[in-house]
Amino acid sequence: MLQQTQVKTVIAYWERWLRELPDLAALAAASPAKTHKLWEGLGYYTRVRNMQRAAQQIVAQHGGKFPRDFAAVLMLPGVGRYTAGAICSIAFNQPTPILDGNVIRVLTRVYGIAGDPREKQTNAQLWQLAEELVRDASYTSHRSACSHLNQSMMELGALICTPRNPQCEICPVRKLCVARRENRVAALPNLAKRAAATERRFVAFVVERAGKFLVRQRPAGGVNAHLWEFPNEELQTPAESSQFTVSPGAKPFCTVKHSITRYRIKLEAFRAKAAAACESKGVWLAPAQLNQLAFTSAHRKILTKLRE
Repeated sequence: MLQQTQVKTVIAYWERWLRELPDLAALAAASPAKTHKLWEGLGYYTRVRNMQRAAQQIVAQHGGKFPRDFAAVLMLPGVGRYTAGAICSIAFNQPTPILDGNVIRVLTRVYGIAGDPREKQTNAQLWQLAEELVRDASYTSHRSACSHLNQSMMELGALICTPRNPQCEICPVRKLCVARRENRVAALPNLAKRAAATERRFVAFVVERAGKFLVRQRPAGGVNAHLWEFPNEELQTPAESSQFTVSPGAKPFCTVKHSITRYRIKLEAFRAKAAAACESKGVWLAPAQLNQLAFTSAHRKILTKLRE
């Protein structure tokens, strides 16, 4: 849950999740509809599907007990080098390195590393440095040294060594920081500029019949796979649609702006009528039924607006 998501956002989801699915066996056996509903609003839904696959793998291959070996953890669906390192160091105090955005910022500034962290050579240098630090920590007598070191670097980057306005004057490693000594704090990490965001416009069609609404489930393998949504198309005007009819001059009753990777998306929802051919491409459900489904965040806002 914490991948790409802040702790303050995760807490309520985490507590609700544990009430519904308190252990690995419960997660492994849960229906995808239930896991998606519990995850609704967190985004990056591939995470929850991978998490369930990982739970099923743990039940099948490790007797339902989470593996402690780094290589075995790394083999779990959705777990990469950073996540495996974080789990093994923080949970099991093993000397496994971590490298996320916060740690990258701390290391490049403290050690004055000028290369782009996204480039292969610099990234490998940072991984090696992180590995040396946690290995050195493992040689100390403190029984949680590896765990504390990695957590400390993450917290230092999150709270003190921030991207903008870092609090260098209270940083516990300020005397060791090359960037501070050489007045290069603002220049590090040296991240190349990302490509400019692309603007896209979608129109959602809210079709009602006898108190029920036409909705559809997104296909597997794509963005927001398995989640529910109102029919929608990427258009410039709702009049362009060949499947749905919107009254001339109609205004959207709901507008949602959101981002997915490098896209900045504007979604406008209109009440509409559907051509007979497209009605078979979805299902008709009452509001109470819709509330039980996991919708994409943008379309959940449309549903909320309908209830007002």
